[in-house]
Amino acid sequence: MSQKILVVEDDYEILNLLKDVLEREGYEVTALNYTESIIKSVTQHNPDLVMLDFLLAGINGGELCHEIKANPGTALLPVIMLSAFPRVLDSLGNYGSDAFIAKPFDIAMVLKKVKECLEDRMAHA
Repeated sequence: MSQKILVVEDDYEILNLLKDVLEREGYEVTALNYTESIIKSVTQHNPDLVMLDFLLAGINGGELCHEIKANPGTALLPVIMLSAFPRVLDSLGNYGSDAFIAKPFDIAMVLKKVKECLEDRMAHA
């Protein structure tokens, strides 16, 4: 059974690129450009990992990460934050994310971080 990844990214090009790359690696990917409730989306799609853009239209992806990490039912779910503004993230904190990827990103780095986070989750399951 393939591992599931939920990607929330409001840039369609990046969203489609991540979906294509991750699916080629054998992951089952749900790609959303918006979510009204991250907890609802996580509950509905039951991912093994979540990737969140830091700056989403109308919402801070860091706050979504914090919601995931603060909820007892989803707290152990690995979250990777993506941002073209790493300095902003540095100054605001990582919101409890398990990894950070700066945009523009290297595909090999994305796959490495995803693999590391999923392996770490399996080791602690």
